[in-house]
Amino acid sequence: VRVRRLHPFHLPPADGIRLQRWLATRAVSTGSLRRRLRLVAGADCSPSADGHLHAVVVVCEAPAWKVVDEASASALPLMPYVSGLLSFREAPLLLEALKKLRTRPDVLLVDGHGRLHPRRLGLASHLSLHLDVPTIGVGKSLLVANLALALAAGKDRAGFRIPAARRVLVCQFELPTPQFVGRLASMRLSVGSA
Repeated sequence: VRVRRLHPFHLPPADGIRLQRWLATRAVSTGSLRRRLRLVAGADCSPSADGHLHAVVVVCEAPAWKVVDEASASALPLMPYVSGLLSFREAPLLLEALKKLRTRPDVLLVDGHGRLHPRRLGLASHLSLHLDVPTIGVGKSLLVANLALALAAGKDRAGFRIPAARRVLVCQFELPTPQFVGRLASMRLSVGSA
């Protein structure tokens, strides 16, 4: 997978927030598929007890979901965890793993939010700007708090303003809790065409 290096990731939080706001204006969240999805990748990052982060990307071929490629990367994170800036911590390793793939996926599912982020640039949408692959953010929790209460108040519990146009698709997978697929962060794909 071709990876574009757009900016450094090791930034002070205030600079990361400014960069996030600017990058969010460049993320595309509409588009259509020109062909059927055949190669679907999933990406996740996990910390270990020794402080290292481990990133993995697995590419499966639909409809049998046979694994056709996989890659990983591990290192100490460039920055500590800062709420709202997870992409600056995890994206560098995920991009390293993606560079190692021999197979270019048609779409990348990312364990993290896309446009459903206080500054509209979560991990998935941040990755999409560095890649030539559409991304979809699949979060385990609703980052911007309880959606019904937040939309009613126009804010989430942290005080971030939520635009009325923000949409969320709730998908129930074979897991005990629903997954939230944010209105996405993609280059050529929208939730409607996903």
